[in-house]
Amino acid sequence: MNDTLGRGVAADPRQRVDGRWNPAAGLDLVLDELAYGVAVSSGSGELLHANQAARHELGAERALWVQQGRLHAQSQADLRALMDALAKASCGKRSLVTLAARRGTPLVVAVVPVGRGGHGAQPSHVALLFARACVCESLMLCFFARSHSLTSAEENVLGILCQGLSAPQAARHLNVAVSTIRSHVRSLCAKTRTNGVRELVSRVAMLPPVAPALLGEAMH
Repeated sequence: MNDTLGRGVAADPRQRVDGRWNPAAGLDLVLDELAYGVAVSSGSGELLHANQAARHELGAERALWVQQGRLHAQSQADLRALMDALAKASCGKRSLVTLAARRGTPLVVAVVPVGRGGHGAQPSHVALLFARACVCESLMLCFFARSHSLTSAEENVLGILCQGLSAPQAARHLNVAVSTIRSHVRSLCAKTRTNGVRELVSRVAMLPPVAPALLGEAMH
């Protein structure tokens, strides 16, 4: 990437104002813990802020990146779609844009207006909310496994099921019998008090979206 990404409202997010915690800087820290990418731009595509997940996505230059301080996409068609969504957001309208990627799945971005001035003024900024790359990040899957006393084998099977694989597909993936997978599923459902794979995966999908960068931290 050609530019340093916007990193928020405070150069040092731990700084204090008049001896008290700076709420804006504290919000930056919270946003950096989200697995969802969150960015703020002007209506013309100038990047103003990006949280950690968004910086990672933009830095990978898969579907969206920053050049000379402005957002760019893989194709002119995608760029026009993005700019159109930003213009609509500047008028108070929300959009959902799907951007083609050089590798991996396309990037889905919700483009929403942020803030309004007084006397009916239009929104001053636009927020871009990036879709997560997978149903559940490994960190939250690990949290979930520990909180329900899952074995490492059960956690592994759950992770595979969360990728959308069926029991026979999971068995082939792990090179085990289908009966072994089904045994793990019965144990998973019993420990988590769920009534099947669909409910189990849905429970995992709704876990808080904590960024995987926290994997180095202690879990309890």
